[in-house]
Amino acid sequence: MLHHIPLTTISTALPGILDSPLIQKSRDNTIICYDLDYLKERILYIQSLFPNALHALALKACPLPKVLKIVKSLGVGAEAATFPELYIAENCGFAPRKIVFDSPAKTTGELSYALDLGIHLNIDSFSEMNRIIDLLKNRSTRSRFGLRINPQIGQGKIAITSTTGDYSKFGVPIDEFCEEIRQAFYDYPWLTGVHLHIGSQGYPVDQLVQGVQKVYNFVEETNRWLAGKFTKNRIKIFDIGGGFPVTYHKDREPPSMELYRDQLRQKCPGLFTGKYRVITEFGRSVFTNAGWTASRVEYIKEYCNTITAVIHVGADLLMRRCYFPQDWHHDFSVLDSHGMIKKCHRLRKYNIVGPLCFSGDILARDIELPEINPGDYIIIHDTGGYTLSMWSRHLSRQIPVVIGYSDNGKKRQLLKRRETPEDLWHFWQ
Repeated sequence: MLHHIPLTTISTALPGILDSPLIQKSRDNTIICYDLDYLKERILYIQSLFPNALHALALKACPLPKVLKIVKSLGVGAEAATFPELYIAENCGFAPRKIVFDSPAKTTGELSYALDLGIHLNIDSFSEMNRIIDLLKNRSTRSRFGLRINPQIGQGKIAITSTTGDYSKFGVPIDEFCEEIRQAFYDYPWLTGVHLHIGSQGYPVDQLVQGVQKVYNFVEETNRWLAGKFTKNRIKIFDIGGGFPVTYHKDREPPSMELYRDQLRQKCPGLFTGKYRVITEFGRSVFTNAGWTASRVEYIKEYCNTITAVIHVGADLLMRRCYFPQDWHHDFSVLDSHGMIKKCHRLRKYNIVGPLCFSGDILARDIELPEINPGDYIIIHDTGGYTLSMWSRHLSRQIPVVIGYSDNGKKRQLLKRRETPEDLWHFWQ
């Protein structure tokens, strides 16, 4: 399947979006777009590789309710990393058995709510486990429970998104607390699952597999140990997390999810035989390449041997790109004011900058593009995940309109309206 939405496809869709009654050209200077056909194909592709798993999509990547309601029809679930994300999943209509709650800072009230709802809870620490033990003394629940384990396999290439170093703010470290973890599965029959999440982006496939295999081997050993204790306790649920990387470069092959599946099947065969209920938490690998953003060029400024194109999004939408450009890449293209590919053979070097009032609000430096004029659109590729969900309120920026399209742009729908100044006024009150 395609790993990026081609510029020709974007140029087919954008003119119709610009002429649509969903858009006010005078106000909608930035449009975030989702190719809904691509998104559905991506989910079906992952389901074909892991056909018996619950794919609980990470809402942290894309929490838009209208998008979530669309993909819910394909049978996926939802992974919530905060209580508000849990609330979003519930109100989108996901069945409790398909909601996974992973926050490392769950309050007693949030735990009580989750237990009453009957969702799957991944416990982040022994301290949280003790809180659940107390809550279960006075209530019954249909919830299932997993324990998050840090496999301690080392960090990936991007430190801020790596979660499996010797120290991590997440989970119980397996090397230090191996026996305590095993004892917990003996002591508490309701604890029937494990959970790990290695990190998002920056890990090669073999390191992802190494982390899952380390926990898998521990689970197999623990189940044999439990059987020797003549107890019915067993680990039955295996949540492998998400974190599968994507490529943001059009000219680079993405990591192979087929290779990931094949290596897991070889080294962790029980995950593919029905021995365990498998859960995944893919987010970036589902949403990212399904979206793109078009932002209108307001000004061209030329001085100090630099040409600067000023657009209407920057670090508000692409925070990681602006603050950590060495780790986070996006490709850029230019379409004219009608959304058509520019017929221009002259390339010039540009800085692409956003509207925020600090000097680091620069999306690209010295990037070669066809000649840009005010009114043209800069296309920022691969913005479907970890962009709008990380929107910054700095300078009280309004969230742009979000449009979903299908059938090569012939069908369009409003996924989120543009925020108004009144919305911001109420937000800050």
